[in-house]
Amino acid sequence: MTEATDLTFAARRADDTRLIMGVSTAHFVSHFYMLVLPPLFAFVRSDYGLNYTEVGLALTVFMAVSAILQTPAGFLVDRYSARLMLAGGLALGAASLIVAALVNSYWVLVGAFGLLGLANTVYHPADYSLLSRHVAPERMSRAYSIHTFSGLLGGAVAPAAMLALHGWFGWRGAFIGAAVLGCVAAALFLVLSDGAPERTTKPQAGNAVPDTSWRLLLSGPILINFVFFALMAFCSFGFMNFSVVALSALYGTSSNIANMALTGYLFLSALGVLAGGMISARFPRHGVIAAVGMALTGLSALAIGMVDLNAPALITVASGGGFFFGAMLPARDMILRAATPAGAFGKVFGFVTNGFNIGGIVTPLVYGGLLDHGAPRLVFITIAIGAVAAILMISSAARPSAARKAL
Repeated sequence: MTEATDLTFAARRADDTRLIMGVSTAHFVSHFYMLVLPPLFAFVRSDYGLNYTEVGLALTVFMAVSAILQTPAGFLVDRYSARLMLAGGLALGAASLIVAALVNSYWVLVGAFGLLGLANTVYHPADYSLLSRHVAPERMSRAYSIHTFSGLLGGAVAPAAMLALHGWFGWRGAFIGAAVLGCVAAALFLVLSDGAPERTTKPQAGNAVPDTSWRLLLSGPILINFVFFALMAFCSFGFMNFSVVALSALYGTSSNIANMALTGYLFLSALGVLAGGMISARFPRHGVIAAVGMALTGLSALAIGMVDLNAPALITVASGGGFFFGAMLPARDMILRAATPAGAFGKVFGFVTNGFNIGGIVTPLVYGGLLDHGAPRLVFITIAIGAVAAILMISSAARPSAARKAL
Protein backbone atom coordinates (compact mmCIF):
# COMPACT_ATOMS: atom_id res chain seq x y z
CA MET A 1 0.00 0.00 0.00
CA THR A 2 2.79 2.39 0.95
CA GLU A 3 4.75 1.48 -2.17
CA ALA A 4 1.71 2.12 -4.38
CA THR A 5 1.17 5.49 -2.70
CA ASP A 6 4.82 6.41 -3.23
CA LEU A 7 4.59 5.50 -6.90
CA THR A 8 1.45 7.59 -7.34
CA PHE A 9 3.10 10.55 -5.60
CA ALA A 10 6.19 10.21 -7.82
CA ALA A 11 4.03 10.07 -10.95
CA ARG A 12 2.16 13.21 -9.93
CA ARG A 13 5.42 15.01 -9.22
CA ALA A 14 6.73 13.96 -12.64
CA ASP A 15 3.54 15.25 -14.29
CA ASP A 16 3.95 18.58 -12.50
CA THR A 17 7.61 18.82 -13.47
CA ARG A 18 6.89 18.22 -17.15
CA LEU A 19 4.11 20.80 -17.20
CA ILE A 20 6.19 23.40 -15.36
CA MET A 21 9.05 22.84 -17.82
CA GLY A 22 6.75 23.19 -20.80
CA VAL A 23 4.98 26.32 -19.58
CA SER A 24 8.26 27.89 -18.46
CA THR A 25 9.76 27.26 -21.90
CA ALA A 26 6.84 29.15 -23.44
CA HIS A 27 7.33 32.00 -20.95
CA PHE A 28 11.04 32.14 -21.84
CA VAL A 29 10.09 32.61 -25.50
CA SER A 30 7.44 35.24 -24.72
CA HIS A 31 9.99 37.49 -22.98
CA PHE A 32 12.61 36.71 -25.65
CA TYR A 33 10.19 37.89 -28.34
CA MET A 34 9.62 41.19 -26.54
CA LEU A 35 13.27 42.02 -27.16
CA VAL A 36 13.92 40.70 -30.67
CA LEU A 37 13.71 44.16 -32.26
CA PRO A 38 15.42 46.64 -29.86
CA PRO A 39 18.96 45.20 -30.28
CA LEU A 40 18.51 45.41 -34.07
CA PHE A 41 17.04 48.92 -34.25
CA ALA A 42 20.05 50.42 -36.01
CA PHE A 43 20.21 47.68 -38.65
CA VAL A 44 16.48 47.71 -39.47
CA ARG A 45 16.55 51.52 -39.55
CA SER A 46 19.47 51.55 -41.97
CA ASP A 47 17.98 48.87 -44.22
CA TYR A 48 14.64 50.66 -44.63
CA GLY A 49 15.98 54.24 -44.39
CA LEU A 50 13.87 55.07 -41.33
CA ASN A 51 14.24 57.20 -38.25
CA TYR A 52 14.06 55.69 -34.77
CA THR A 53 10.49 56.86 -34.23
CA GLU A 54 9.37 54.96 -37.31
CA VAL A 55 11.18 51.81 -36.20
CA GLY A 56 9.77 52.22 -32.71
CA LEU A 57 6.24 52.27 -34.13
CA ALA A 58 6.49 48.49 -34.52
CA LEU A 59 7.00 48.15 -30.77
CA THR A 60 4.19 50.60 -30.06
CA VAL A 61 1.81 48.49 -32.16
CA PHE A 62 3.05 45.36 -30.39
CA MET A 63 2.34 46.84 -26.94
CA ALA A 64 -1.01 48.35 -27.97
CA VAL A 65 -2.35 45.08 -29.36
CA SER A 66 -1.12 43.22 -26.28
CA ALA A 67 -2.74 45.71 -23.91
CA ILE A 68 -6.09 45.80 -25.70
CA LEU A 69 -6.54 42.09 -26.37
CA GLN A 70 -4.92 40.33 -23.42
CA THR A 71 -8.06 40.35 -21.26
CA PRO A 72 -10.29 39.01 -24.07
CA ALA A 73 -7.64 36.34 -24.64
CA GLY A 74 -8.04 35.36 -20.99
CA PHE A 75 -11.76 34.74 -21.53
CA LEU A 76 -10.94 32.51 -24.51
CA VAL A 77 -8.38 30.59 -22.45
CA ASP A 78 -11.06 29.79 -19.85
CA ARG A 79 -13.57 28.82 -22.53
CA TYR A 80 -11.34 26.72 -24.77
CA SER A 81 -8.09 24.77 -24.41
CA ALA A 82 -5.36 26.78 -22.66
CA ARG A 83 -2.86 24.20 -23.88
CA LEU A 84 -3.73 24.58 -27.56
CA MET A 85 -4.02 28.35 -27.30
CA LEU A 86 -0.54 28.60 -25.79
CA ALA A 87 0.93 26.40 -28.50
CA GLY A 88 -0.95 28.47 -31.08
CA GLY A 89 0.46 31.67 -29.60
CA LEU A 90 3.99 30.34 -29.93
CA ALA A 91 3.33 29.31 -33.54
CA LEU A 92 1.73 32.66 -34.42
CA GLY A 93 4.65 34.54 -32.88
CA ALA A 94 7.10 32.48 -34.93
CA ALA A 95 5.06 33.01 -38.11
CA SER A 96 4.93 36.78 -37.57
CA LEU A 97 8.72 36.97 -37.31
CA ILE A 98 9.12 34.91 -40.48
CA VAL A 99 6.80 37.30 -42.34
CA ALA A 100 8.73 40.31 -41.00
CA ALA A 101 11.97 38.73 -42.19
CA LEU A 102 10.91 37.58 -45.65
CA VAL A 103 8.69 40.45 -46.84
CA ASN A 104 10.69 43.55 -47.74
CA SER A 105 8.19 46.16 -46.54
CA TYR A 106 8.23 48.52 -43.57
CA TRP A 107 4.47 48.42 -43.15
CA VAL A 108 4.49 44.63 -43.26
CA LEU A 109 7.08 44.79 -40.48
CA VAL A 110 4.72 46.95 -38.42
CA GLY A 111 1.81 44.62 -39.13
CA ALA A 112 3.90 41.58 -38.27
CA PHE A 113 4.67 43.05 -34.88
CA GLY A 114 0.96 43.61 -34.44
CA LEU A 115 0.52 39.86 -34.97
CA LEU A 116 3.39 39.26 -32.55
CA GLY A 117 1.47 41.36 -30.02
CA LEU A 118 -1.63 39.24 -30.67
CA ALA A 119 0.42 36.11 -29.98
CA ASN A 120 1.73 37.74 -26.81
CA THR A 121 -1.80 38.09 -25.40
CA VAL A 122 -2.17 34.38 -24.69
CA TYR A 123 1.00 33.78 -22.70
CA HIS A 124 0.10 35.09 -19.25
CA PRO A 125 -3.54 33.92 -19.24
CA ALA A 126 -2.67 30.45 -20.55
CA ASP A 127 0.51 30.03 -18.47
CA TYR A 128 -1.13 30.87 -15.16
CA SER A 129 -4.28 28.94 -16.02
CA LEU A 130 -2.31 25.77 -16.77
CA LEU A 131 -0.15 26.06 -13.67
CA SER A 132 -3.03 26.98 -11.36
CA ARG A 133 -5.29 24.19 -12.61
CA HIS A 134 -2.83 21.34 -12.97
CA VAL A 135 0.06 21.73 -10.50
CA ALA A 136 -0.38 20.33 -6.99
CA PRO A 137 -0.97 23.07 -4.38
CA GLU A 138 2.12 22.17 -2.37
CA ARG A 139 4.30 22.86 -5.43
CA MET A 140 2.44 25.93 -6.67
CA SER A 141 4.72 28.69 -5.36
CA ARG A 142 7.81 26.93 -6.75
CA ALA A 143 6.02 26.51 -10.07
CA TYR A 144 5.26 30.23 -10.18
CA SER A 145 8.84 31.11 -9.29
CA ILE A 146 10.33 28.90 -12.03
CA HIS A 147 7.83 30.32 -14.51
CA THR A 148 8.76 33.90 -13.64
CA PHE A 149 12.49 33.11 -13.61
CA SER A 150 12.24 31.63 -17.10
CA GLY A 151 10.64 34.80 -18.42
CA LEU A 152 13.34 36.97 -16.88
CA LEU A 153 15.99 34.67 -18.35
CA GLY A 154 14.43 34.95 -21.81
CA GLY A 155 14.58 38.73 -21.65
CA ALA A 156 18.15 38.62 -20.35
CA VAL A 157 19.57 36.46 -23.14
CA ALA A 158 17.59 37.96 -26.04
CA PRO A 159 19.79 41.01 -26.80
CA ALA A 160 23.03 39.04 -26.95
CA ALA A 161 21.41 36.19 -28.88
CA MET A 162 19.85 38.49 -31.48
CA LEU A 163 23.11 40.37 -31.98
CA ALA A 164 24.98 37.08 -32.40
CA LEU A 165 22.42 35.85 -34.95
CA HIS A 166 22.67 39.19 -36.76
CA GLY A 167 26.44 38.82 -36.95
CA TRP A 168 26.02 35.46 -38.68
CA PHE A 169 22.89 35.92 -40.79
CA GLY A 170 21.86 39.60 -40.76
CA TRP A 171 18.77 40.98 -39.04
CA ARG A 172 16.37 39.03 -41.24
CA GLY A 173 18.20 35.80 -40.46
CA ALA A 174 18.11 36.73 -36.76
CA PHE A 175 14.31 37.03 -36.95
CA ILE A 176 14.09 33.61 -38.60
CA GLY A 177 16.36 32.16 -35.92
CA ALA A 178 14.03 33.54 -33.24
CA ALA A 179 11.10 32.00 -35.13
CA VAL A 180 12.79 28.60 -35.08
CA LEU A 181 13.09 28.97 -31.28
CA GLY A 182 9.33 29.54 -31.07
CA CYS A 183 8.55 26.48 -33.21
CA VAL A 184 10.81 24.27 -31.13
CA ALA A 185 9.25 25.64 -27.93
CA ALA A 186 5.72 24.95 -29.23
CA ALA A 187 6.56 21.34 -30.04
CA LEU A 188 8.36 20.84 -26.72
CA PHE A 189 5.46 22.36 -24.81
CA LEU A 190 2.89 20.08 -26.47
CA VAL A 191 4.96 17.01 -25.62
CA LEU A 192 5.67 18.00 -22.01
CA SER A 193 2.12 19.16 -21.24
CA ASP A 194 0.34 16.16 -22.77
CA GLY A 195 -1.93 14.41 -20.28
CA ALA A 196 -1.42 16.84 -17.38
CA PRO A 197 -4.03 15.91 -14.72
CA GLU A 198 -6.61 18.41 -13.50
CA ARG A 199 -5.80 19.48 -9.92
CA THR A 200 -8.25 22.35 -9.43
CA THR A 201 -10.46 21.98 -6.39
CA LYS A 202 -14.08 21.74 -7.47
CA PRO A 203 -16.93 23.27 -5.43
CA GLN A 204 -18.52 20.74 -3.12
CA ALA A 205 -22.14 19.77 -3.63
CA GLY A 206 -24.46 22.32 -2.12
CA ASN A 207 -21.91 25.13 -2.20
CA ALA A 208 -22.64 28.24 -4.24
CA VAL A 209 -20.81 28.31 -7.54
CA PRO A 210 -18.63 31.47 -7.68
CA ASP A 211 -19.25 34.06 -10.36
CA THR A 212 -16.69 33.65 -13.15
CA SER A 213 -18.21 36.14 -15.59
CA TRP A 214 -16.72 39.50 -16.56
CA ARG A 215 -18.21 40.97 -13.36
CA LEU A 216 -15.54 39.12 -11.40
CA LEU A 217 -12.93 41.47 -12.88
CA LEU A 218 -14.67 44.43 -11.24
CA SER A 219 -14.63 42.89 -7.76
CA GLY A 220 -12.53 44.59 -5.08
CA PRO A 221 -9.74 41.98 -4.69
CA ILE A 222 -9.20 41.66 -8.44
CA LEU A 223 -9.08 45.41 -9.01
CA ILE A 224 -6.69 45.82 -6.07
CA ASN A 225 -4.40 43.18 -7.58
CA PHE A 226 -4.58 44.96 -10.94
CA VAL A 227 -3.48 48.24 -9.36
CA PHE A 228 -0.70 46.45 -7.50
CA PHE A 229 0.64 44.94 -10.72
CA ALA A 230 0.59 48.38 -12.35
CA LEU A 231 2.43 49.96 -9.40
CA MET A 232 4.96 47.16 -9.33
CA ALA A 233 5.66 47.69 -13.04
CA PHE A 234 5.86 51.44 -12.44
CA CYS A 235 8.61 50.91 -9.85
CA SER A 236 10.54 48.22 -11.70
CA PHE A 237 10.38 49.79 -15.17
CA GLY A 238 11.35 53.12 -13.62
CA PHE A 239 14.57 51.67 -12.25
CA MET A 240 15.34 49.53 -15.31
CA ASN A 241 14.78 52.26 -17.89
CA PHE A 242 15.80 55.47 -16.12
CA SER A 243 18.26 54.69 -13.30
CA VAL A 244 21.35 54.90 -15.52
CA VAL A 245 20.42 58.35 -16.87
CA ALA A 246 19.28 59.56 -13.45
CA LEU A 247 22.52 58.48 -11.76
CA SER A 248 24.58 60.29 -14.37
CA ALA A 249 22.57 63.49 -13.96
CA LEU A 250 22.45 63.31 -10.16
CA TYR A 251 25.96 62.22 -9.19
CA GLY A 252 27.90 62.14 -12.45
CA THR A 253 28.08 58.34 -12.19
CA SER A 254 29.84 56.83 -15.18
CA SER A 255 27.71 54.79 -17.57
CA ASN A 256 29.85 51.71 -16.86
CA ILE A 257 29.20 51.84 -13.10
CA ALA A 258 25.52 52.72 -13.53
CA ASN A 259 25.02 49.85 -15.97
CA MET A 260 26.83 47.47 -13.61
CA ALA A 261 24.37 48.50 -10.89
CA LEU A 262 21.47 47.88 -13.27
CA THR A 263 22.90 44.52 -14.29
CA GLY A 264 23.17 43.57 -10.62
CA TYR A 265 19.55 44.60 -10.11
CA LEU A 266 18.36 42.46 -13.04
CA PHE A 267 20.52 39.44 -12.25
CA LEU A 268 19.62 39.38 -8.56
CA SER A 269 15.94 39.84 -9.43
CA ALA A 270 16.06 36.51 -11.27
CA LEU A 271 17.82 34.78 -8.37
CA GLY A 272 15.39 36.40 -5.94
CA VAL A 273 12.45 34.84 -7.78
CA LEU A 274 13.84 31.34 -7.17
CA ALA A 275 14.47 32.11 -3.51
CA GLY A 276 11.00 33.62 -3.22
CA GLY A 277 9.43 30.41 -4.50
CA MET A 278 10.98 28.46 -1.63
CA ILE A 279 10.06 31.12 0.92
CA SER A 280 6.44 31.28 -0.20
CA ALA A 281 6.14 27.50 -0.10
CA ARG A 282 7.18 27.43 3.58
CA PHE A 283 5.69 30.70 4.81
CA PRO A 284 1.98 30.98 3.94
CA ARG A 285 1.58 34.66 4.86
CA HIS A 286 2.14 35.79 1.31
CA GLY A 287 0.94 39.33 1.96
CA VAL A 288 3.73 39.82 4.47
CA ILE A 289 6.33 38.48 2.03
CA ALA A 290 5.13 40.77 -0.74
CA ALA A 291 4.95 43.82 1.53
CA VAL A 292 8.44 43.25 2.96
CA GLY A 293 9.87 42.71 -0.50
CA MET A 294 8.38 45.94 -1.83
CA ALA A 295 9.46 47.84 1.31
CA LEU A 296 13.08 46.78 0.94
CA THR A 297 12.97 47.50 -2.80
CA GLY A 298 11.69 51.00 -2.08
CA LEU A 299 14.29 51.58 0.63
CA SER A 300 17.09 50.60 -1.74
CA ALA A 301 15.84 53.12 -4.34
CA LEU A 302 15.53 55.79 -1.66
CA ALA A 303 19.08 55.13 -0.45
CA ILE A 304 20.42 55.46 -4.00
CA GLY A 305 18.53 58.70 -4.51
CA MET A 306 19.56 60.31 -1.22
CA VAL A 307 23.20 59.21 -0.82
CA ASP A 308 26.09 59.47 -3.29
CA LEU A 309 27.30 55.89 -2.87
CA ASN A 310 30.67 54.71 -4.09
CA ALA A 311 30.72 52.12 -6.85
CA PRO A 312 30.76 48.92 -4.73
CA ALA A 313 28.04 50.26 -2.42
CA LEU A 314 25.87 51.39 -5.34
CA ILE A 315 26.11 48.01 -7.05
CA THR A 316 25.40 46.21 -3.75
CA VAL A 317 22.36 48.32 -2.86
CA ALA A 318 20.91 48.11 -6.38
CA SER A 319 21.48 44.34 -6.47
CA GLY A 320 19.84 43.97 -3.07
CA GLY A 321 16.82 45.91 -4.27
CA GLY A 322 16.56 43.61 -7.27
CA PHE A 323 16.79 40.50 -5.08
CA PHE A 324 14.03 41.67 -2.74
CA PHE A 325 11.85 42.66 -5.69
CA GLY A 326 12.25 39.23 -7.27
CA ALA A 327 11.73 37.40 -3.99
CA MET A 328 8.23 38.81 -3.54
CA LEU A 329 6.96 37.84 -7.02
CA PRO A 330 5.89 34.25 -6.22
CA ALA A 331 3.99 35.53 -3.16
CA ARG A 332 2.29 38.09 -5.42
CA ASP A 333 1.11 35.30 -7.71
CA MET A 334 -0.11 33.19 -4.79
CA ILE A 335 -2.19 36.12 -3.51
CA LEU A 336 -3.87 36.54 -6.87
CA ARG A 337 -4.47 32.79 -7.19
CA ALA A 338 -6.17 32.77 -3.78
CA ALA A 339 -8.57 35.48 -4.98
CA THR A 340 -9.42 33.63 -8.20
CA PRO A 341 -12.21 31.01 -8.38
CA ALA A 342 -11.71 27.80 -10.35
CA GLY A 343 -12.58 28.29 -14.00
CA ALA A 344 -11.50 31.94 -14.08
CA PHE A 345 -7.71 31.74 -14.00
CA GLY A 346 -7.31 32.79 -17.64
CA LYS A 347 -9.49 35.89 -17.51
CA VAL A 348 -8.28 37.02 -14.07
CA PHE A 349 -4.57 36.60 -14.74
CA GLY A 350 -5.04 38.03 -18.24
CA PHE A 351 -6.75 41.11 -16.81
CA VAL A 352 -4.50 41.64 -13.80
CA THR A 353 -1.19 41.10 -15.58
CA ASN A 354 -2.33 43.74 -18.05
CA GLY A 355 -1.34 46.09 -15.24
CA PHE A 356 2.21 45.58 -16.53
CA ASN A 357 1.21 47.19 -19.82
CA ILE A 358 -0.45 50.11 -18.03
CA GLY A 359 2.65 50.59 -15.88
CA GLY A 360 4.80 50.47 -19.00
CA ILE A 361 2.72 53.17 -20.67
CA VAL A 362 2.78 55.52 -17.66
CA THR A 363 6.43 55.03 -16.71
CA PRO A 364 8.11 56.98 -19.55
CA LEU A 365 5.74 59.91 -19.08
CA VAL A 366 6.41 60.27 -15.35
CA TYR A 367 10.13 59.53 -15.12
CA GLY A 368 10.94 61.15 -18.44
CA GLY A 369 9.14 64.29 -17.26
CA LEU A 370 11.14 64.33 -14.03
CA LEU A 371 14.40 64.14 -15.94
CA ASP A 372 13.29 66.77 -18.43
CA HIS A 373 12.60 69.12 -15.51
CA GLY A 374 16.03 68.55 -13.99
CA ALA A 375 14.90 66.42 -11.05
CA PRO A 376 16.88 63.13 -11.27
CA ARG A 377 16.71 62.62 -7.49
CA LEU A 378 12.93 62.49 -7.75
CA VAL A 379 13.25 59.47 -10.02
CA PHE A 380 14.39 57.35 -7.09
CA ILE A 381 12.09 59.04 -4.58
CA THR A 382 9.14 58.38 -6.91
CA ILE A 383 10.12 54.70 -7.11
CA ALA A 384 10.06 54.60 -3.30
CA ILE A 385 6.66 56.31 -3.19
CA GLY A 386 5.35 53.82 -5.73
CA ALA A 387 6.61 50.99 -3.52
CA VAL A 388 4.67 52.41 -0.53
CA ALA A 389 1.50 52.60 -2.64
CA ALA A 390 2.09 49.02 -3.81
CA ILE A 391 2.43 47.86 -0.19
CA LEU A 392 -0.94 49.40 0.64
CA MET A 393 -2.51 47.62 -2.33
CA ILE A 394 -1.00 44.20 -1.69
CA SER A 395 -1.84 44.39 2.02
CA SER A 396 -5.49 44.90 1.07
CA ALA A 397 -5.38 42.19 -1.58
CA ALA A 398 -3.96 39.65 0.86
CA ARG A 399 -6.84 39.94 3.35
CA PRO A 400 -8.65 36.59 3.21
CA SER A 401 -11.96 38.15 4.18
CA ALA A 402 -11.94 40.47 1.22
CA ALA A 403 -11.30 37.65 -1.21
CA ARG A 404 -14.02 35.49 0.29
CA LYS A 405 -16.61 38.26 0.11
CA ALA A 406 -15.88 38.89 -3.54
CA LEU A 407 -16.10 35.24 -4.46
